[in-house]
Amino acid sequence: MRAADEALIVIDVQNDFCPGGALAVAGGDEIVDGINALMPQFGTIILTQDWHPAGHSSFASSHEGSEPFSVVQMPYGPQVLWPDHCLQGREGAEFHPDLSDSTAQAIIRKGFNPDVDSYSAFFENDHVTPTGLEGYLRSRGISKVTIVGLALDFCVNFSAVDGANLGFSVAVDVGLCRAIDMDGSLDAALAGMGDAGVQLNG
Repeated sequence: MRAADEALIVIDVQNDFCPGGALAVAGGDEIVDGINALMPQFGTIILTQDWHPAGHSSFASSHEGSEPFSVVQMPYGPQVLWPDHCLQGREGAEFHPDLSDSTAQAIIRKGFNPDVDSYSAFFENDHVTPTGLEGYLRSRGISKVTIVGLALDFCVNFSAVDGANLGFSVAVDVGLCRAIDMDGSLDAALAGMGDAGVQLNG
């Protein structure tokens, strides 16, 4: 068992990010068994869940004439336009059926603001609006987090960098993540996490 001040954060291991899903990450289901095996080592486990309303502003379908994976400028900066995914209450938003979610103490739902996307477990994409995760961790006396999940170059990356910038000791188990790797996004994410002081394992 890890020390009481350490937590495991499992990012977005949901049906839509696994093979067959609306925004599938290649090999996304391959990490589930490894995450399950890691969970008993931690006394605190937090899951995050993408939780979008229909017509979310990050969906390409919400922007006439736009294609998925194109980029537009939002008031908070550049935003990739995604296929519709992880719609609230739909099967695609549910956790992968083999993920052991029953031991989690908290579930952080993100992306439910229709006007702002949310990659990070800590902040929406405006980098200002908190999800509540920081306060939860601090109230539990947690100073170290290990992050796993999907996708390494987006939600895992943003979560790890934000956590490090907030003063947490952050490790990412790269072997228990999978990436989209769009236009060099994986290499950029790995470099950015390293620059932020994130420990990359696996």
